[in-house]
Amino acid sequence: MGCEGCSTGNDAVSESLPVGCKNNGSCNIEEGGCKKLNVFDWLENMELPNGQLSFDIVEVRFKNSRKDFFRNVNNLQLFAGDVIAVEASPGHDIGVVSISGELVRLQMKKKGADSSAEDIKKVYRKAKANDIEKWQEAQNIEQATMYRARTIAIKLNLQMKISDVEYQGDKTKAVFYYTADDRVDFRELIKVLADEFKVRIEMRQIGARQEAGRLGGIGSCGRELCCATWLTDFRSVSTSAARYQQLSLNPMKLAGQCGKLKCCLNYELDSYMDALKDFPEVSNVKLETDKGRAFHQKTDIFKRTMFFSYTNEPDNFIPLPVDRVKEIMEMNKTGVKPPDLEIKTAAKVFEKKPDYENVVGQDSLTRFDKTKKQKQKNSNHKKRNPAQDNKNPNLNLNPNPNPNANVKPNAKPNVNPNPNQSTNPNANPNRPNTSKKNRLNPNKPNNRPQRQNINKTPQQGQ
Repeated sequence: MGCEGCSTGNDAVSESLPVGCKNNGSCNIEEGGCKKLNVFDWLENMELPNGQLSFDIVEVRFKNSRKDFFRNVNNLQLFAGDVIAVEASPGHDIGVVSISGELVRLQMKKKGADSSAEDIKKVYRKAKANDIEKWQEAQNIEQATMYRARTIAIKLNLQMKISDVEYQGDKTKAVFYYTADDRVDFRELIKVLADEFKVRIEMRQIGARQEAGRLGGIGSCGRELCCATWLTDFRSVSTSAARYQQLSLNPMKLAGQCGKLKCCLNYELDSYMDALKDFPEVSNVKLETDKGRAFHQKTDIFKRTMFFSYTNEPDNFIPLPVDRVKEIMEMNKTGVKPPDLEIKTAAKVFEKKPDYENVVGQDSLTRFDKTKKQKQKNSNHKKRNPAQDNKNPNLNLNPNPNPNANVKPNAKPNVNPNPNQSTNPNANPNRPNTSKKNRLNPNKPNNRPQRQNINKTPQQGQ
């Protein structure tokens, strides 16, 4: 079984859900149903004094947000979430217990209901399987009945909107909820509906806020509508509530799903009213200064800041605290004008910090780290001749195409018979070879052939 707002019970999918409804398990019967007008019983775990009986009235919730109180005359042990059969006119109705026990006494006192009244209807019994089946059949035809009733109302040219239909648990009565701007004569409509659906018809007019509460929806805040979940008393909302909260009077943003001003505009109104008590009334008052006349632009209530602008500089907003505005207004009443709106503050003097501030281990954490030294280039490295980078020794870089043009007739060829001997004429022949390789390994002979000088001309006749 489940609540009347969901399809209950017998599907294969419902076996894995905690209550057995098509709402993916979010329909919490123990808290009173589909998250509409749920009540937390904070007195549930408190025991009654010895000899005192539990309160004999329970609160029962029906479709959407309809609730009523019923007397438990048979002393049934009822808990929140139990499906029961209650007295109706005519027949009986099926509902779900929302709260029971001592909390019902407080709820009745809050709503102004008399617990000793004799006209309180009775609780018959806990719902049986036949009662629940008939109740489910009635719920399944409610939407089709609403569409058919709308079609009939349009044919009869009635200026009304049927927004919801609720069948009684025993399928003997149907309540049609409608909204209309003017008075509607629906006597002919009742006759047609009674012949069409073979039940007793009751027409009940509701307002736009109650209609939104019954239909439900998501508000601009991203949550479910307050009227559909917990709000029961619909107080009037005026545009002055938006003015006190410094909100722009945009009907697209201030209106809710019902087309009226949002109920949440009244939630924080008292806080704004208390904060505005200390603010001066400057709507028609202008501040006089030597620099010019200033007028009020806007107010930041909770920061206690008012913004003014000079008449010749309307784009320059000057923030002033409330005390400064009061001070200028008092000066203007005595005929005194301040030099300007702003408060002259003394320049801040920065004290010099002592030099011994970081002597207790507060120095830099990286002061002991060694900096990496860059590798220095070898100073003995000499730049190579671009001609020596060529790997082809036979390449003649002489631009003169004639090889014998610059050769003298008695010139001797430059031939070094000993390749290990230096060609330097000033070199000492008895000095040992101290090349880099010989210094590293003196026993290893230096068999590297001497590089030929390709800038020299070849021997004559070769």
